[in-house]
Amino acid sequence: MSTPPGTPAQRWWADAVFYQVYPRSFADSNADGVGDLDGIRDKLGYLELLGVDAIWLNPVMRSPMADHGYDVSDPRDVDPLFGDLAALDALVEAAHARRIRVMMDLVPNHTSSEHLWFREALVAAPDSPERARYHFRDGRGPNGDLPPNNWPSVFGGPAWTRVTEPDGTPGQWYLHLFAPEQPDLNWRNDEVFEDLEKTLRFWLDRGVDGFRIDVAHGMAKPGGLPDFDHWEQNRLLRHFDDDPRFNNAEVHDIHRRIRSVLDEYPDTVAVGEIWVHDHVLFSEYLRPDELHLAFNFHLALARWDAAEIREAIDVSLAAVAPSGGVATWTLSNHDIEREVTRYGGGPLGRDRARAMILVELALPGAAFLYNGAELGLPNVDDLPEDALQDPVWERSGHTDRGRDGCRVPMPWEGTQPPFGFTSASQTWLPQPDTWAGLTVEAQLEDVSSTLSLYRAALEARRRRPEFDGADVDWYGSPPGCLAFRRSGGLICALNTTEHPVEMPPGTVILSSAPLVDGQLPGNGAAWLI
Repeated sequence: MSTPPGTPAQRWWADAVFYQVYPRSFADSNADGVGDLDGIRDKLGYLELLGVDAIWLNPVMRSPMADHGYDVSDPRDVDPLFGDLAALDALVEAAHARRIRVMMDLVPNHTSSEHLWFREALVAAPDSPERARYHFRDGRGPNGDLPPNNWPSVFGGPAWTRVTEPDGTPGQWYLHLFAPEQPDLNWRNDEVFEDLEKTLRFWLDRGVDGFRIDVAHGMAKPGGLPDFDHWEQNRLLRHFDDDPRFNNAEVHDIHRRIRSVLDEYPDTVAVGEIWVHDHVLFSEYLRPDELHLAFNFHLALARWDAAEIREAIDVSLAAVAPSGGVATWTLSNHDIEREVTRYGGGPLGRDRARAMILVELALPGAAFLYNGAELGLPNVDDLPEDALQDPVWERSGHTDRGRDGCRVPMPWEGTQPPFGFTSASQTWLPQPDTWAGLTVEAQLEDVSSTLSLYRAALEARRRRPEFDGADVDWYGSPPGCLAFRRSGGLICALNTTEHPVEMPPGTVILSSAPLVDGQLPGNGAAWLI
């Protein structure tokens, strides 16, 4: 097996740039219209040229794909859709040769309904050891016809599904915070962690450098499973701190056990998906014996408003301060509308997204980039209804189109779909013709392109000493603007207005758009020293 790249470096992840690869949508090597591991390996030269430190792979484990891999039926194998274990090993080996680390997605909150354990539970009796691995409960009401509590699924509809017992009679209900094909595991059962430990060691022994932990604030469920009081506010990826489905205290014991395994593998990292708003509660996940990093989404959720962006930065830094943890920053991912669209769409949205990447990369901590952001890709919001595949579409009764719009495959070259993504005639989600000017080929040698801006920004972040230091000091700035200074000497200025403004004193080393008579243009950002 391969070893991590370079000389072991303590806390390499503390200022790393992670590139999120959505495997279905990155590159297809076998002409089936779906991206795969060999396709990713073929593009490692591009990622090296871009200048990232690590890649995070969305799930590639064996799955029936009810939720595109987040329903895992075998956590210690690669799904044939993406290749096999040999392809994964080859990817890790090749990435390490280019000094790029590889992280995998870990899905410990639930399994697939096709997992061996769940199939055993369905044919077992109530209160059996097989059902004790999950949350099976008798229903409420005279005949058990009502769910055990009123919890909704994050994907819409109830979080409970009733099973038919082996004798054909209506039986118990099982809990699934997401789709019915994703039954939640019972983490009070020691057998559950014992199996996860096997999974952790299986991948770590193959040279994987760490894990992004899905729903890391989930897993632990409260005793008694009390009812839910926020039905009218239930939305995908929007949780409240008093939501009984998430952030229960016992979850920290689970993370300590996970960390104890990772500590046996030097320089590996665990990054948690955490939707917790309270600073103290959030920071608890970053205690020295828990997660190394936790996703913070405040910057991604902030509107195009200088005051709101500044508040998102302050809140994010404050959230890690109690534990002395490291902040993380991201503007988009596979669950969130792409930033170009979120900031207004078209040329305006692209200008603003270019400005915001300079803000993100200027901040202390770890940065996460979503594949395609470096090309300035927008959301594809006009996908035909018959092309939509996100389970949110069906679970919401066709009222929420889901997340497919930010998952459309990457455009690499050429002037029409499939833009070099595949040699097949079609991609698993259709690409728009309008992406012809956004391909890697079209942008690579264009010094004014978004791709060139990302490359320049990542190189400066990696090489310049002005990016050192963990502090952010705010400057006074005109209305609609913000400016901060890193303790190493870097100054970042952002103008969210439509008009040019004066910048702080210093020498500009990079700007998201050409200066206007020495001033920072509207919807622009710049780095100064």
